[in-house]
Amino acid sequence: MTPGSGFSSCCLTPRLQTPQLLLWCVTCHAVLCSLVQPGLEGRARLVHLLSNRSNQEQGYCETEARLDSSLDFWTLSSENLIAVLPVDPVKENYVRKVKNCIFSIAFPTPFKSRVHLVAVSKEVLEDILDLDLSVSETDAFIQLVSGEKIVFGSIPLTHRYGGHQFGIWADQLGDGRAHLLGIYRNRQGEKWELQLKGSGKTPYSRNGDGRAVLRSSVREFLCSEAMHYLGIPTSRAASLVVSDDEVWRDQFYNGNIVKERGAVVLRVAKSWFRIGSLEILAHYGELDLLRSLLDFIIQEHFPSVNVQEPNRYVDFFSIVVSETAQLIALWMSVGFAHGVCNTDNFSLLSITIDYGPFGFMEAYNPDFVPNTSDDERRYKIGNQANIGMFNLNKLLQALNPLLDRGQKHLAAQILEGYPVLYYTRFTELFKAKLGLLGERKGDGDLIAFLLHLMEKTEADFTMTFRQLSEITQSQLQELNIPQQFWALKMISKHQLFPAWVSQYLLRLKSNINDSDSERRKRMTTVNPKYVLKNWMAESAVQKAERNDFSEQAPTALEAWIHLNSPFQQ
Repeated sequence: MTPGSGFSSCCLTPRLQTPQLLLWCVTCHAVLCSLVQPGLEGRARLVHLLSNRSNQEQGYCETEARLDSSLDFWTLSSENLIAVLPVDPVKENYVRKVKNCIFSIAFPTPFKSRVHLVAVSKEVLEDILDLDLSVSETDAFIQLVSGEKIVFGSIPLTHRYGGHQFGIWADQLGDGRAHLLGIYRNRQGEKWELQLKGSGKTPYSRNGDGRAVLRSSVREFLCSEAMHYLGIPTSRAASLVVSDDEVWRDQFYNGNIVKERGAVVLRVAKSWFRIGSLEILAHYGELDLLRSLLDFIIQEHFPSVNVQEPNRYVDFFSIVVSETAQLIALWMSVGFAHGVCNTDNFSLLSITIDYGPFGFMEAYNPDFVPNTSDDERRYKIGNQANIGMFNLNKLLQALNPLLDRGQKHLAAQILEGYPVLYYTRFTELFKAKLGLLGERKGDGDLIAFLLHLMEKTEADFTMTFRQLSEITQSQLQELNIPQQFWALKMISKHQLFPAWVSQYLLRLKSNINDSDSERRKRMTTVNPKYVLKNWMAESAVQKAERNDFSEQAPTALEAWIHLNSPFQQ
């Protein structure tokens, strides 16, 4: 495989603890009249926790501060967003075409039945949200993460965006079942946006019911956390709750509609803006708003770009191109297929978002497609790099109205460099997976040769590289593959395996100041032993549907412990 405009599908080449206070429940209308403007109505209740003082005023910079053991003084804020970005003047929550704004205000719709906590991420609560794990046992927490109540200072927002779905412009999409609760600034000074998914209808729900089901929510919770521990940029999942509310879904798109249970995931990310956020504005000629949104994103999330610089949009595009190439190469390095790589699912911050019909490849197959509705196999794993190019081209088209002739030419050149960026990063990652040091001319061919053998023998992707991390060079040289290395043993049946081993061992000899033990140690840090295989996710779903939530509990599930430490023995 060589750099070029296309990619071969056959080679995936703080605050102090505070005493308990009373919670004051007031109507959304009463509070928001003083925050925004008259006429806002909501269906959820507000938990009046504290006057909206910043976390910094409360001492979040104190590095030795304890975690909050209650939500009494824990606050969110939407001010950073709505002070700069326009909000839909229509306050009623009904499906409609929205224009000339970035957000619509819409409140979560509480479940009618009792809500149960299925899972929490201890790391997200403690390291991102400054909350002690014990907070998750409180009613106030359940009410917050289910959308029944929102904290004072939060104005729930739903984001307007468009996108290309399966290569076709889909016009207005938007947050059809998600509510952005606000921004939390933690004791490290990091700002995180909290979003509920599955929390009810919004102006962007189209023909949907605004709900998510337990099955898909369990998968999203597990995968977003598993991806984090694999070292891949991703949104995070703080919690998962389930109700007994009935939600009807056609899981396999075959006309067989079944009853499922409604669920809500609390997701966190530095930003939820995506390529489609810009596309919708360019499509409708809202160029002043496009410029304002871009400047806001650059100011908040791209510190290396000077927002006063005339070429700032080109600089921004260059970073997104580079980091998108990096992200997709990382996906490929662990055999991850996103499943729905539409432009509305591609983050401008190049993090993995919107986990739907994803999948981790088991037997190596560049045509692997986890999405049963992808009949044309557009989003097969071997095509993800090409889709990245397509999506970045759509991003450039959205930026073009703001660029002069010279800037357009420069941006086009940047996009043309994407295949080389991707191929370079892909090669670097797979060289590390093989324990190769330095640069050698035939490294790309060595990687492609192994992937070819894996494809022909249908070897397990994850375990092939893991077992190469554990087997000794002497065992390889003798072609003596112990039974425990079953994935390698499968490949060894191919007649060309000895030739690959010979080339591999010769290449390892060129590693300077290296030893076999150091090679194996190094490789085990980049080749996971555990990824979220489909059977693991399905096991968790089936248990959750029986109200057995052990598979989602970070301290109770053996499989989750493996996902929490994917590189350990």
